[in-house]
Amino acid sequence: MKKLRTRKHTVVLNRSAGGDAGIAVFLILMGAFLFLPMYYTVIQSLKPLDELWMFPPRFYVSNPSFENFSELLYLMSDSWVPFSRYIFNTVFISVTGTFGNLLFASLCAYALAKIKFPGRGWMFQVVVLSLMFHSTVSAIANYITLGTLGWLDTYLARVVPAWGSTLGLYLMKQFMETNVHDSILESARIDGAKEFKIYWTIAMPMVKPAWLTLIVYCFKDLWNTGASIYIQSEQLKTFNYAVSQLVADGISRQGASAAAAVITMLVPIIVFILTQSNILETMGSSGMKD
Repeated sequence: MKKLRTRKHTVVLNRSAGGDAGIAVFLILMGAFLFLPMYYTVIQSLKPLDELWMFPPRFYVSNPSFENFSELLYLMSDSWVPFSRYIFNTVFISVTGTFGNLLFASLCAYALAKIKFPGRGWMFQVVVLSLMFHSTVSAIANYITLGTLGWLDTYLARVVPAWGSTLGLYLMKQFMETNVHDSILESARIDGAKEFKIYWTIAMPMVKPAWLTLIVYCFKDLWNTGASIYIQSEQLKTFNYAVSQLVADGISRQGASAAAAVITMLVPIIVFILTQSNILETMGSSGMKD
């Protein structure tokens, strides 16, 4: 009889040591492949101009320097609108948009998944249907709506549409249906808990993977927003827009453009690093055992 392998006293039936090694090598190669664009972006930001335009491009730098970052800082300091204003706009829009999207998406998802009321089925079908349309398709309708409300050229024009994103609602609703058991909610109602308390203290902790994932994706999208048809005032524009204007004057500023790309991608990466351990941990422990 073939001897079974054990790993921490758990019998492994369907995979050999060679299979484990093969999967590990495959994952390492895929991880390196996915890391390559970020590595190349960082390398580009450290290249002087004479190396920046070499062909074929090199995946290493012979004479690394921080001149591109220095040039970017000089261009930022020479802007007629303080660059701190652009950074504040980006942070404010990203944080408030992400928080509002998470709050409204989770509240609506809880109602659709765990509260029985007439019409919730077709309401969810409308949500699913809305996922078929890109934001560009609805840009004109949104412009007319925001103009009628008097929100054009304000923070509300950037924040409120993020609150109404249906992707987060779809994600939260699916997780609540599978991970939040009705028996637990009924027990809480029998004990006298109100619906909002049940939602906040019971449902939300049980769908932690969903809202952590939603935070990462929503924050990334809002942080990377550039020019917008809803904003005309220079004082309300974002960091990405300001940087794109600074480095658009020719090839002499491509080094500063590479440095700006590193700074732009750095914040979403930090947000992901801070949340990914929680996502992995809760993905494995959020299931209920009957």
